[in-house]
Amino acid sequence: MQPFNKYYPPDWIPEKGSVNKFVGKHPLGDRARKIDQGILIVRFELPFNIWCEGCGNHVGKGVRYNAEKMKIGNYFSTPIFSFRMKCHLCDNWIEIHTDPKNAEYLVVSGARKKVETWEPEDSEVIKLKDEDEAKKMVDDALYKLEYSVKDELRSKEALPILTQLQKLNDKQWADPYTHSQRMRKKFRVRIFFSINVHN
Repeated sequence: MQPFNKYYPPDWIPEKGSVNKFVGKHPLGDRARKIDQGILIVRFELPFNIWCEGCGNHVGKGVRYNAEKMKIGNYFSTPIFSFRMKCHLCDNWIEIHTDPKNAEYLVVSGARKKVETWEPEDSEVIKLKDEDEAKKMVDDALYKLEYSVKDELRSKEALPILTQLQKLNDKQWADPYTHSQRMRKKFRVRIFFSINVHN
């Protein structure tokens, strides 16, 4: 039974408690070697790209580490956790904290987050209205009407070419029976003429 982690020592009896307690081992095994300090070893996946400050190398999003997880505080009733891990390219320690207030992670030490900014036009995303413009639309009905016409034109221009082609195709093939009938008629005419030519 040992391969299935169900090994029971010959001198163990149920009255002595659990096997882990009898052997003097934690149920989580080696992962709990620092549990007396409040640290648990977990598998942590980087939530974003970072630059290691020890070696200066780029570490990509999704790289996994055996990190030391520790509770360091609370945001109301939500716990704040610290994840401390060693860079796989050097001996530098990286520390990342959870940020429940903003629903994200913060790099505290040992690395810096790779800042990836771009303009909405570069990613083909329609630019959102600012607060002043939204207020003006609420107050001024004429401006709202004018804006809605411009917005409709802008949205048509912003449609990708494939979407435009798909819409055109859907429009042309709204009645497939009629189109199919027309194509069969042309095909029959060609066959009729080719048979007459050969005869």
